[in-house]
Amino acid sequence: MKKFVYLIVIITTLSSCAKKEEVKNPGLAPETNRIEGSWKLVYADILENDSLQIKDLSNTDFIKIINRTHFAFFNQDRETSDNFMAGGGSYTFDGRSYKETLNFIASPDYRGHVFPFEVEIKGDSLIQKGHEKIEEAGLDRYIVEKYIRIK
Repeated sequence: MKKFVYLIVIITTLSSCAKKEEVKNPGLAPETNRIEGSWKLVYADILENDSLQIKDLSNTDFIKIINRTHFAFFNQDRETSDNFMAGGGSYTFDGRSYKETLNFIASPDYRGHVFPFEVEIKGDSLIQKGHEKIEEAGLDRYIVEKYIRIK
């Protein structure tokens, strides 16, 4: 009987020393973690009032940073301090549906507004589509944006 007890103690001790797998972002599905990171806008089109505009990104940098609970974006003309814009807030993401709540931005009409998007992540690309509408600000447009992950 003593040998049996010693054997149980040894097995318990050894099993407690085993390396445990690290859990990253507990409670979140792996596909929702894929959105986290730093992203650079490489393509954007805007459909507004029956007019399609392809955004000229040749002289500007637009970066979006997404962590586990919040996002931030920054836009700056290259080689000048003109046209700087930034904003951020919280978001939800279930693997496809992505909703940004814009809490921080210079335009008061935009604050607190929820922007719903559909997101698709393919490799190092993030494609975001949605309808941006804020009546008080006169905003009513459909967007398609493509980002690449910054490594």
